[in-house]
Amino acid sequence: MGRQVSRAVLSESELELTGAVDTNPSFQGKDVGELLGMEPSGILIEDNLNSALAKQPDVMVDFTHPQSVMDNIRKAISTGIHTVVGTTGIKGEDLVEIENLLRSRPSNVFIAPNFAIGAVLMMEFSKIAANYLKACEIIELHHGEKADSPSGTALKTAKGMGLPPKERLTLNETETIEGVRGGMVDGVHIHSVRLPGLVAHQEVIFGGVGQTLTIRHDSISRESFMPGVIMAIKAVGQRRGLTYGLEHLLEI
Repeated sequence: MGRQVSRAVLSESELELTGAVDTNPSFQGKDVGELLGMEPSGILIEDNLNSALAKQPDVMVDFTHPQSVMDNIRKAISTGIHTVVGTTGIKGEDLVEIENLLRSRPSNVFIAPNFAIGAVLMMEFSKIAANYLKACEIIELHHGEKADSPSGTALKTAKGMGLPPKERLTLNETETIEGVRGGMVDGVHIHSVRLPGLVAHQEVIFGGVGQTLTIRHDSISRESFMPGVIMAIKAVGQRRGLTYGLEHLLEI
């Protein structure tokens, strides 16, 4: 994702890349442009976020790891820099902390569980379907290196259905293998698949009398996230405080 974001920013005439951070020693000291097979950018990859933030960029983009993302956000907020976050695994209490930190700082934070516009449409269509078909399960499939399960997209989809758990169709069942039915969020079962060869995929399956409805989105490559990332980078400076979800930038 770091490569894709860097390429997208370098290719966008209205944006300027000012720094890049990666803790992988094999990348440090290399020119970002040359690493991407583009013209030299003059931006060398660093291992220190503080050094990159000291250059006072307008926006920091974070696609890192659930264990480090909150520290990165805190650093950006403390220096008055806006932040766009695509790292998943951020919890509800983290969002509360971010909102509290932003009250005394001029910076803004934009977080999206998924930056693919098609994925946002999938979630919106699922909200509509949930009003008519009460039985629903989610299968989310990601590459084998994804650090958190379930995905932030699956969680946001389930929570966005709008119906309390008691109104969901429930079955009298027994698990002979614990966890085989997946996890439960707001009355919706979520199943996580992690395999090499996948990027990011999700099916929302609804069942009714004599019928099923499947709403599916597939990110075939990480390029699918870039239009949304660029949109958020350009918008975050004008959105006061914390914004959660790309749908806030779409006319839905």
